[in-house]
Amino acid sequence: MSASPAATVPTAQRRLRSLDVFRGIAIAGMLLVNKAGITAEVYPWLAHADWDGWTLADLVFPFFLYIVGVAMAFSLAKYTSNNQPTPAVYWRIVRRGLLLFALGLLLNGFWSYDLSTIRVMGVLQRISLAYVVTALLVLKLPRKAQWGATAVLLIGYWLALTVIPVPEYGAGTLTRVGNFGAYIDRLIIPSAHLYAGDQFENMGDPEGLFGTLPAIATTLLGYFTGTWLRTTAVIKGVRSSSQSTTLAMFGLGSLVVGQVWSIWFPINKKLWSSSFVMFTVGLALLLLAACYELIEVRGQKRWGKPLEVLGLNSIFIFVASVLVIKLLVKTNIGSGDEAPSTYTWIYEHVFLSWSGAATAGFLFSFATLLFWWVVAYGLHWRRWYITV
Repeated sequence: MSASPAATVPTAQRRLRSLDVFRGIAIAGMLLVNKAGITAEVYPWLAHADWDGWTLADLVFPFFLYIVGVAMAFSLAKYTSNNQPTPAVYWRIVRRGLLLFALGLLLNGFWSYDLSTIRVMGVLQRISLAYVVTALLVLKLPRKAQWGATAVLLIGYWLALTVIPVPEYGAGTLTRVGNFGAYIDRLIIPSAHLYAGDQFENMGDPEGLFGTLPAIATTLLGYFTGTWLRTTAVIKGVRSSSQSTTLAMFGLGSLVVGQVWSIWFPINKKLWSSSFVMFTVGLALLLLAACYELIEVRGQKRWGKPLEVLGLNSIFIFVASVLVIKLLVKTNIGSGDEAPSTYTWIYEHVFLSWSGAATAGFLFSFATLLFWWVVAYGLHWRRWYITV
């Protein structure tokens, strides 16, 4: 990126729109991946890696957790300077976490809500736990201790999964069932309440409890980024290409650490391995650097407006979209045992009838994204921003 002179930004214009655009990119990715994930055939980049390795689909969740951490640097700023949060502040944090966790259970159980088999963990549950724990660490620990906690989470998780032996499997077994994280999850959560798909067979969970520890590190690294941006770009009110370059350089450094670490601890989203944390944070920093340079430094804002609209109501759009997916899958067009689900009928009659299976799946996903963008735009036009 070419250098540009630093610009002093008026106080009234100091909101970083690039953060909302980044969040919108993550939500757009979630909408595409969630819908494509239930089709018979899917383009490889829209499907999650089977185990080790990564695809574009594997970047969506860590990017969202990362931006949650970035946003926390702004929302908690008034409580961290003099370490003065009140009990009411802690209650708001815990209440928000409980609401997110409850929304996750709402999605998991829809619509039969069989309490004997409902999955306990999930995407929103992991976000809720990462949010609450990160907020408490930020409010209770000084900065150096926060960095220390991040290192302990990443290194400790690595050692736990590679050194501590698991009964019947031994130490360092990084399979779906034999890894130490899955073992801990089985000790805490009854098998009937674990994830049942993707070859896990109720013996582990890709968003399990133990794997949330490195996810907290992802959120903390986002918080550190947000704190730096708030100090340099918001408080000082100066935005320049040197800031974008700094973000990009840290991103490249994080990528290198992740790749080197993967020699001993493979990049793996379902394990949320420590190398996966560093690698995805590196990519997130590079994307954020690009958004920051284009929007905050060069003032090229039009391209990001559609994504910004999605980012402003991100949790609502995610929850509503998953509920609609489940509704389409669980309802039928016609009657009888052979009646197709509403999802299958739309997929076959609207998209598959004139294109290949993978293309049909992508077009259905893209149509879903456009639909929810219209919803998000309507909410934004009315200035309705739904938060928890």
